[in-house]
Amino acid sequence: MTITTVGVDADDTLWHNETIFRLTHARFVDLLAPYGDGEAIEARLAETEKRNLRLYGYGTKGFTLSMIETAMDLTDGAVATSVIREILAAGREMLSHPVEPLAGVDLALTTLSERYRLVLITKGDLLHQEQKLAASGLGDLFAAVEIVSEKDADTYRRVFARHGTGAEHAAMAGNSVKSDVIPALQAGAWAALIPYPLVWAHEAAAAPADHARYRELGSISELPAWLDGLSSPAG
Repeated sequence: MTITTVGVDADDTLWHNETIFRLTHARFVDLLAPYGDGEAIEARLAETEKRNLRLYGYGTKGFTLSMIETAMDLTDGAVATSVIREILAAGREMLSHPVEPLAGVDLALTTLSERYRLVLITKGDLLHQEQKLAASGLGDLFAAVEIVSEKDADTYRRVFARHGTGAEHAAMAGNSVKSDVIPALQAGAWAALIPYPLVWAHEAAAAPADHARYRELGSISELPAWLDGLSSPAG
């Protein structure tokens, strides 16, 4: 087996993302506290987010719109203008939040870029993801960048055919079982889970622990050695 192309996720694989969303969730709950308890507000926001994914896609801008919609629903349209301003301010702060690579990312990507065709494959708002990649200082390590609306098996087949020699000679690494692991395996690629302490409920799924082409790693620092093992004569 020879691995020629390696796909890598961005948010919560290369830099923090869910942590920032959780902080904004808490801020939103505080703003709407007069209209319900925290658990109910969180549940309503999660329901609105899920419903709006097909309209707004993934990312901060869609999340901000979902917060505004939830605030209007919870207050029967009587939400104060000051609350809307606070929600918009929270969204802007998320968009401008500093991007700092997670521990071990720089060295791992540098090593991978010297051995494989490295492709960033991420969901989210096109402009914001491009901005985060530029701010991270990691952009030059990737041979290609694919910002997609959804990660499914067909997406991985297209990406690995466009930037490599097909999914059977590719591997995908990321923090989401639902988006980075299962569909990559379905496409015929290998897949490595690099867990992040927080998981968005929409991305939760059971890991295919017994799948022959799947591996859970302790950190991204272990990715080069795992891939090298796959490409060895015994791999």
